Amino acid sequence: MQTILRHSGLPPEQLELELTESMLMQVVEATETLKRLKGLGVRIAVDDFGTGYSNLAYLKHFPIDTLKIDQSFIQSLGTNPLTDPRDQALTSAVIRLARALNLRVTVEGVEHPSQLEFLSSEHCDQVQGFLVGIPQTAEQTTAWLSLIKEQGQ
Repeated sequence: MQTILRHSGLPPEQLELELTESMLMQVVEATETLKRLKGLGVRIAVDDFGTGYSNLAYLKHFPIDTLKIDQSFIQSLGTNPLTDPRDQALTSAVIRLARALNLRVTVEGVEHPSQLEFLSSEHCDQVQGFLVGIPQTAEQTTAWLSLIKEQGQ
């Protein structure tokens, strides 16, 4: 990994590796590898949090920086009059848990302003979803970044 980072010129703190909960539990023996990556400055995220094993003990044993809350927790928030109040309660609880553990929180699948408003009120760090951006190819992303760079100069 050091060679790849050196060759690419990417600062390690700009790289965040995402592992799903289920993948993380399958690679328990990789704890030392994750710790070495963390030692290089690479960030580690748990993707789809809440959909896998949900063994909270791994939150203290693995060198995790970010919890990415699965979109299934927020799909109906503010968009459906029959929203299950437990979805809001679970999302709030996971955000508070992450905060208590000094972890960043990203919520996936944000598609409606009401979801963003709720997550903002809960002090969520980042969101992903169609509300803030659509998936793009590498070429589209490169063109977009070039445009931003030109506008900043």
